[in-house]
Amino acid sequence: MTSPKIPKRGEVWIVDLNPTRGAEIQKQRTAVVLSSDGLAKLPLHIIVPITGWQSSFAASPWFYKLSPTAKNGLGKESGADAFQLRSVDRGRLIDKIGALNAGQLDEIAYRVALCIGLKPL
Repeated sequence: MTSPKIPKRGEVWIVDLNPTRGAEIQKQRTAVVLSSDGLAKLPLHIIVPITGWQSSFAASPWFYKLSPTAKNGLGKESGADAFQLRSVDRGRLIDKIGALNAGQLDEIAYRVALCIGLKPL
């Protein structure tokens, strides 16, 4: 029997986001796990979807640009879309492809804070 996959903070996964409604980000796409390890009692993880980078994203403070590296597993210039933050069941996570570093996670978390109106302490 194999042990269940337990995603860790900072890992980049392929995630099945369907079904969706309205303007929610759709289909299978890459996402970074942002939630702290071992925090929740339920098999849920907070993720930030990653999408292909477009120059227009630079004007949106909730996007964080990511360049592809062997470590993160991304295949092209991409953007973490903090405005599309979601909590998903572990069963939606299909395959781990890489990981981001602590500085990148801090940048993404900062953008989530902007989206929810959190002011610096």
